[in-house]
Amino acid sequence: MKPGALEDLSERRHAMVATQIAARGVRSPKVLDAMRAVPREAFVPEHMRKLAYQDSPLPIGSGQTISQPHVVALMIEALDLKGGENVLEVGGGSGYAAAVLGQIAGTVCSIERIEKLAQSAKETLAALGYNNVEMRYGDGTRGCPDKAPFDAIVVAAGTPEVPYPLKEQLKVGGRLVIPVGRSDHFQHLVRLTRVSEDQYDEEDLAPVRFVPLIAETYH
Repeated sequence: MKPGALEDLSERRHAMVATQIAARGVRSPKVLDAMRAVPREAFVPEHMRKLAYQDSPLPIGSGQTISQPHVVALMIEALDLKGGENVLEVGGGSGYAAAVLGQIAGTVCSIERIEKLAQSAKETLAALGYNNVEMRYGDGTRGCPDKAPFDAIVVAAGTPEVPYPLKEQLKVGGRLVIPVGRSDHFQHLVRLTRVSEDQYDEEDLAPVRFVPLIAETYH
């Protein structure tokens, strides 16, 4: 994508942050600044770019979607990042949320289970200069043991229960934000805070709708 094409939509991006994110309760200056900085149009198919700043999910191929901007902002705000953290994202998709995380965190490891999406996201992130974001292809329910422990973990897919490896890879004091529910397309956004080696506090944040998290090993 030509730099000029991205620049043309910056006004829409700032308006989206003001009207769809800040106006709906997201207050973190770091999250709002990150959302203003990341060109969402770079992470959607070319024919969808004019729709990039609608507050809605958009198809990105392989039966997957890029989450609506408000939900991305809500989930990242719930991680309570101060800057410089080591973060894990499960369900990388096209790489958009990973880029937003990369504006705040020190390092981001993002895992995507569909190889085609993971490769495309990796190329987009590299082209935009996100050197602190690593996109991996694999089973996100296993986490990223070689990069653990994490200050924060965010999961962009719904699951009936929190995968045990993710809980184990969270630092004491760290936060894990994940959609939890029995329905494939309706969940509650939950935040777990690890308060000790074997204890987690749980908060229910909001109703959400995500594609299901699928545990499958890829080689």
